[in-house]
Amino acid sequence: MSNAGSSVCLLLACCLCCNALPTALDQEAVNDRPVIGILTQIVSDEVMKPFGRTFIPSSYVKFIESGGSRVMPIRLTLKTTEYENIFRNINGLLLIGGAVDLETSDFARVAKIFYRLALTANDEGDFFPIWGTCMGMQLLTVLVAGENLLEKTPAENVALPLDLTSEVGSSRMFEGFSINLMKALTREPLTANFHNYGVSVQTFEDNERLRSFFSLLSTNVAGNGVHFVSTIEGKTYPFYGVQWHPEVNRFQWQRKHNYPHSAHAVQLSSLLAEFFVNEGRRSFHRFDNPEEEASSLIYNDTPVFAGNFSGYEQLYFF
Repeated sequence: MSNAGSSVCLLLACCLCCNALPTALDQEAVNDRPVIGILTQIVSDEVMKPFGRTFIPSSYVKFIESGGSRVMPIRLTLKTTEYENIFRNINGLLLIGGAVDLETSDFARVAKIFYRLALTANDEGDFFPIWGTCMGMQLLTVLVAGENLLEKTPAENVALPLDLTSEVGSSRMFEGFSINLMKALTREPLTANFHNYGVSVQTFEDNERLRSFFSLLSTNVAGNGVHFVSTIEGKTYPFYGVQWHPEVNRFQWQRKHNYPHSAHAVQLSSLLAEFFVNEGRRSFHRFDNPEEEASSLIYNDTPVFAGNFSGYEQLYFF
């Protein structure tokens, strides 16, 4: 039986065993006013430079907001002490896709600050999740491995099913998925890929730091035949990475791009947004006062229509 088939069967068996309802509701305290920080991305396209130095596609903002959280954009020009203060205010961090140097760019520098803060916080029982999408996931592997291990894994503008591993049966990310959706995930092209580089499965398995830090939940095959890592989650830390783009399934619509919009694709995006925001609810960081909170949220910024000069519907510029 394939890894995908055995993983789905394992999930089904778990569901069948849980035939009794719990006698009491889970009383674990949660934060019902989470704020997720999104690190701004450096503008590299010439056509976008007149609008600002950094940006966030609105699809990422809507993705987080749809899960029940508010968003704080995080600029790349602040001091370390200012990032430390922001860390104490927010309940999670999203590292978005894009194209920058994963070791020397401001994006990488600031992400490294939050990564180290999150490691220390989680070690001390102060829960703080991080999610990396596409380049964001690649950056997580650089931070964990201490080196850039990317290689050519072209999967540009293509939607793919996932090749699930046996570890998916015990994953947190997919825990709330129905059996039908898990089957669809392995059979239907529900994940949008827009990348030319990634971490190969062989490299992942050969690297002790990556192998011990992350569970490998899914793989895929690139256009050049290389098997690449497509979904990971931290074994002990609430850090998650996808080489694909769950945010586009509901919030990007350009016809020239292979954005999955089927019912299963929308469900996949919705469940992942809710999952990560629910992880953020386990963090009790907060702003010192409502005025500071209100002035920090992305509601103060106005997105620009970008469908006529980019692959995005809307962009926030900073």
